[in-house]
Amino acid sequence: MTSASWLAAMITPENDFDGAPLLRKEFTLEEDHGAVVKATLRATALGVYEASINGVPAGPDVLSPGWSSYEWRLRHRSYDVTALIRPTTVIGVELGNGWYRGRLAWHGMSNLYGSELGFFGQMDIEFADGHVQSVASDASWQAGLSATTFNDLYDGQTIDSRRLQQGWAEPGFVPGTGWTGAREVAFDVGRLAEPVGPPVVRAGVVRPVEVFTSPGGKTLVDFGQNLVGWLRFTVQGEAGHTITIRHAEVLEEGELGVRPLRTAKATDTFILSGGQDSFEPTKTFHGFRYAEVTGWPGNLGADDLEAVVVHSDLERTGTFECSNELVNQLHRNIVWGLRGNFLDLPTDCPQRDERLGWTGDIGVFAPTAAFLYDVKGFLQDWLLDLAAEQKAQDGLVPITVPDVLKYCPQPAEFPAPESSALWSEASVWVPWALWEAYGDLSVLENQYESMAAHTRRVEGLLSPAGLWDSGFQFGDWLDPDAAPDQPWAAKADTAVVATACMYRTAILTARAAGLLGKHDDEASFEALAARVRNAFAEHYVAADGTISSDCTTVYALAIAFDVLLTPELREFAGNRLAELVRDNSYRVSTGFAGTPFITHALTDTGHVDGAYRLLLEEGCPSWLYPVTMGATTVWERWDSMLPDGTINPGEMTSFNHYALGAVADWMHKAIGGIRPLEPGYSRVLIQPQPGEGIDWASTSLKTPHGEVRTAWKYDDGGFRLEATVPDGVAADVVLPDGARHGVTGGTHHFEAALAPAPDYEVSR
Repeated sequence: MTSASWLAAMITPENDFDGAPLLRKEFTLEEDHGAVVKATLRATALGVYEASINGVPAGPDVLSPGWSSYEWRLRHRSYDVTALIRPTTVIGVELGNGWYRGRLAWHGMSNLYGSELGFFGQMDIEFADGHVQSVASDASWQAGLSATTFNDLYDGQTIDSRRLQQGWAEPGFVPGTGWTGAREVAFDVGRLAEPVGPPVVRAGVVRPVEVFTSPGGKTLVDFGQNLVGWLRFTVQGEAGHTITIRHAEVLEEGELGVRPLRTAKATDTFILSGGQDSFEPTKTFHGFRYAEVTGWPGNLGADDLEAVVVHSDLERTGTFECSNELVNQLHRNIVWGLRGNFLDLPTDCPQRDERLGWTGDIGVFAPTAAFLYDVKGFLQDWLLDLAAEQKAQDGLVPITVPDVLKYCPQPAEFPAPESSALWSEASVWVPWALWEAYGDLSVLENQYESMAAHTRRVEGLLSPAGLWDSGFQFGDWLDPDAAPDQPWAAKADTAVVATACMYRTAILTARAAGLLGKHDDEASFEALAARVRNAFAEHYVAADGTISSDCTTVYALAIAFDVLLTPELREFAGNRLAELVRDNSYRVSTGFAGTPFITHALTDTGHVDGAYRLLLEEGCPSWLYPVTMGATTVWERWDSMLPDGTINPGEMTSFNHYALGAVADWMHKAIGGIRPLEPGYSRVLIQPQPGEGIDWASTSLKTPHGEVRTAWKYDDGGFRLEATVPDGVAADVVLPDGARHGVTGGTHHFEAALAPAPDYEVSR
């Protein structure tokens, strides 16, 4: 739809109505054109909207149009509403603050994008004779009061059911006292964009597993799963009676653990009408497992309410299961972490006063995400925002996208924003992960300018020696050996981390240029990569192979990114990495930078046993420690909850952060044995690499060409593998004894004479 075809205007109510106004437009169908054959509603908002036709929701989406870089992209959605059209029809719209006007980030600021809510919509009705009747938002629309008296994504929603106006979105409703008109506001339709990703929807329901009384006498509800969404219920009580519900991810000393929320109130308030009231606060969302309910009339039971799970509408594509139930729970935790944080954009966490699109998190998690779900459109949409923010900042990829932090005050001692290794690298690493997963060259075509602009900008930041050794870096953020209040204080030298990341970025950008036929760029970026690689070798690799700062992260990155110059240096790095992991009793010693790559680095240098022991360790810090503590999502810190059940004293203590769950990429590829030999899995490598502690595993992936499945087990002292390959796809199968087989579509069975390694005891 071109801008010329829009008849709509951006409108805002003459009265703000507590930040949650209703808008309505009643109209009659034009006559003498025959039957209605198609009716389409296109809508968007400055804020969030819910649209209905004659009182029926126009679609299943919630929190639309989501959060984009509003300065350049305001997405609109289209709805086929043909079945809802009547001779007299009402378009009804509920507005809320959402990301546009609500509180964002931890600075306590609202209205960062604008101070007025707005709606922009148009219904086009096509008749049998080809005539089209268009009904568009303009000053003729009416605006009124909703039952919502307060709404904020961080702080919650208040609904006073005494203000509910029955039938307001249906024909024949007569607006009473308090209803006003709407006025048109200036708006550039050039900002309108078709969404590339899916909408946010109600994706499921979770019932309580327990309702109980806390030591302090509070009524608490445990849903058994840390999730993202809200509560829904029907209740009856005295008019004016108030029910208050607070949300949190964990308990501490038997009470709701709200300190990790920082300033986010995460509280919904419901005021009863005296009749039967149904409540669902769809203008906010919370990250929670537990709810504290105050004021419930009578005794609250587990059947009285339910949690509605909310996230972007994604198709599940990958599965994993094995003989170790703790590992299975870890994998489920990773899946739930993705679901909770893929709410319109990839966020760091869904519960506290943050919930931002941190680039570093998705930069390392994208391969895992692209295995578990079809995230192609979801991440492509986000990458368009990244490119828009980057273009406005002279090639600088901000640390969050959308970049709301540019509107927030920063301490005077903070350096000016600049490219940051790993974080800004998302501009290159995410498109490449999508290319490998889906084999769609248009992803690289659409993002190439962004990829190249980032790489060239960082080239300008390199020292004369070719190192990225200046400016602020997050480095190996949240190294487990760093103090809780010093997440940047990692063992790994930030310049070593940054320079290794730059090498990977330069070589991937060169490969993208080559695929797109930009051979001059390809040669230029290859030369840049070679310069950085040689500088890394000269300044950070000692004659005996030791890498500067001599810790697990620097060896993991050097191996995983192939930055070392010779096979001998790579072998030394693998041995040294395995030694450091062993000397640390297989406890995790890496932060955000090293964790996604360490198991790959161990496996690729012949230390599969070390990778398995690292994965299966249960002592803190480890991937399985949170599982033993009852976690149902991945934590931000290895010890977000301490062994005594108290919450980590650090200011950043989320219990739903997917970044450290990037280990699932290794689980899928090494344990499950599925990886692409060509982008989009047009050729597949099937190579399960079994190790101590796991006796069988089954893994599946819906690729663009069909489903790939593996299932292996130890049986009668041998190794047995069943592998399924889609028709038309060739696969290389490599067994643990080194035997290789080439197969095509179908299900195939293999055996290898390999006894399982003995079990070992893990520390707890």
